Amino acid sequence: MDTNGFTTCLWFDDRAEEAARFYVSVFENSELGAISHYPENAPRPAGTVLTVDFTANGQKFVALNGGPEFTFNEAVSFQIMCDTQEEIDRYWSLLTQDGQEGPCGWLKDRYGVSWQVVPIRLEEMFRDPDGAKAARVNQAMMLMRKLDLAALERAFAADR
Repeated sequence: MDTNGFTTCLWFDDRAEEAARFYVSVFENSELGAISHYPENAPRPAGTVLTVDFTANGQKFVALNGGPEFTFNEAVSFQIMCDTQEEIDRYWSLLTQDGQEGPCGWLKDRYGVSWQVVPIRLEEMFRDPDGAKAARVNQAMMLMRKLDLAALERAFAADR
């Protein structure tokens, strides 16, 4: 693993390798890396997976089987910026499978990791100098689970 830059460590109870393989399957520009195992006289049985290095969408991660002491929550989430509704639909479908839909484009995957599946265009709409447009977009978004880009565009244009 490269020692420069940032690597995000994701703490799992005992599903680190499974999760890493899942994320590599969801995102392009992804690959599984080195897998380390617990040695003798460690907190987990010798040979049990300790860490899995992986890259998802070009970002470096380490999945750690650290035990049940810590779990994921919405205080940290990963944003997936999408160009099209098709991308939104694809990521939403894959990540909510055995997971949980949330409001406003947020979801939890099957491992409890929080994601935001967001159209890039949404940021442009929120930055528009016309505050009324941004307010309409925000109001429309608040009623959604998976974000609907066409509906957000209609709200932005006030063509509902």
